Amino acid sequence: MPSPKDDVNATPPCHPRACAIQDCLTRNNYNEARCQGAIKALYECCAAFYEKHGDAATSPSCPKPDLLRLKMKQLNMSSSSS
Repeated sequence: MPSPKDDVNATPPCHPRACAIQDCLTRNNYNEARCQGAIKALYECCAAFYEKHGDAATSPSCPKPDLLRLKMKQLNMSSSSS
């Protein structure tokens, strides 16, 4: 699969990453802990999307910029404490 930043140009932006999360959840009986890599990839794509287009941009696949930053901070904290 391409890098998360490559999916910034997908239509809609980051949609392949959002689909990958759904596929992962389905395969893993909706165990979110097993899909952290897919979630992180979506967040990285969304961060690149907002970096490229600004915080006013929107994508149905991405959380709002402030929520994205909070989620990325939480994800980094949980992965560093593991």
